[in-house]
Amino acid sequence: MTKEKATARTVALTAIDRVRQNGAYSNLQLNQLLNRAQLNDQDRRLATNIVYGVLQHQLTLEYWLTPFIKDKKVDSWVESLLLTALYQYHYLERVPNWAVTDETIEIAKHRGNPGIRRFTTGVLHAILKKGVTDLNQIKDPIKRLAISASVPEWIVKELVNQYGQATAAKVLSAINEPARLVIRVNTAKTNLATVKAQLTKEGVTYQGSQVAPNALVISGGDVLNSTLFSDGAVTIQDESAMLPVDSMNVQPGDRVLDACAAPGGKTVQIAEYLDPTVGGQVDALDIHQHKTRLIEKNARRLHVADRVRTHTLDARKVDDVFADGTFDKILVDAPCSGMGLLRRKPEIRYTKKLTDSQNLHKIQLSILNAVAPKLKKGGIITYSTCTIMKQENDQTVKDFLAAHPDFTLVKTQTARKLKDDRFTATLTVLPSDYGSDGFFISSLQRNL
Repeated sequence: MTKEKATARTVALTAIDRVRQNGAYSNLQLNQLLNRAQLNDQDRRLATNIVYGVLQHQLTLEYWLTPFIKDKKVDSWVESLLLTALYQYHYLERVPNWAVTDETIEIAKHRGNPGIRRFTTGVLHAILKKGVTDLNQIKDPIKRLAISASVPEWIVKELVNQYGQATAAKVLSAINEPARLVIRVNTAKTNLATVKAQLTKEGVTYQGSQVAPNALVISGGDVLNSTLFSDGAVTIQDESAMLPVDSMNVQPGDRVLDACAAPGGKTVQIAEYLDPTVGGQVDALDIHQHKTRLIEKNARRLHVADRVRTHTLDARKVDDVFADGTFDKILVDAPCSGMGLLRRKPEIRYTKKLTDSQNLHKIQLSILNAVAPKLKKGGIITYSTCTIMKQENDQTVKDFLAAHPDFTLVKTQTARKLKDDRFTATLTVLPSDYGSDGFFISSLQRNL
């Protein structure tokens, strides 16, 4: 048997099947396979498109595929292969159906036996001849929204209950749009004007951000291989992820605790504002040593290592290291269900359960309870998550305040004045608001 040639579609199939079968992380699998395959840029883009597209639309594609395979027992990789073909037929307009069909059959022939090749050929021809089921025929509105957005029904129900039908539908539509590549300018090394000029010189196109200052949305070119990136003048970070630190008003001499820091994106963002000559320092915690090393690596790359101190420590055990009243500001970017990142991490929608969100609420609260005494009077804890589930957000804040009368919820404000006309003190950015990730930010001030 000859070795299978690595193509965009074989790479995509391997990545998808590993994610669906073994719960592998899509980004890690894809990067690993692409590095091995050495495809050209066009094929790398196609493979990436297919992987994220199939995972984003998995429930829709499975719903469409079911009538064509009926009750037949199908190997996992064969089902994944058929899903990739269905995705290409319906979502990739520039790829002709015959090309999809030919290569899909070729993969089935190479990886399987003659029976699998015949089965695959028959299913593909039947799909093209009969077409797929109209999703509007699904009578139950929750199920229809779940299948069309490819999101488990419990998530749909939670979003509808928390935000209403119209907003939930917008959010579910937004999470299936491609994630944008965004850079943040490292103001410890350079400035926005200089970066813009260098990007133009290197053929990288961009737009300004309406969400965060010093952020640029990349629309073309290879910023990851630019001199700006290799020199640490810019870093990759979603616009919404910049907002917690943006809201903190960090001053040069502040002592700041980043309680849940890895991989260090917000740690280095905090560090940019600090001046170690006047006592500015950020203490970054993570429970795993390999992750604190990653924070240190990030800090060195962005030239702020002189103001970052890492500690391999569970945030719930800060009493072991820090005295009460140590910090001017504390960031708790808490462990969460990640429901704001579904555009970027599509597979997590299929593995999370409502109980996960409820259990995380308890962990979030325990972290806040532990770090609260370490804040100076008048200081602020910025509590943030990358989820949009209210039980992990506003409910966590509410429960914390109920147990801590010495804290007051103050209005979260950002440089771009996002949603400044809102009625709530907390700030929730939905994936449908600005095309960025979903995020929650709140500001808890310790009373004087």
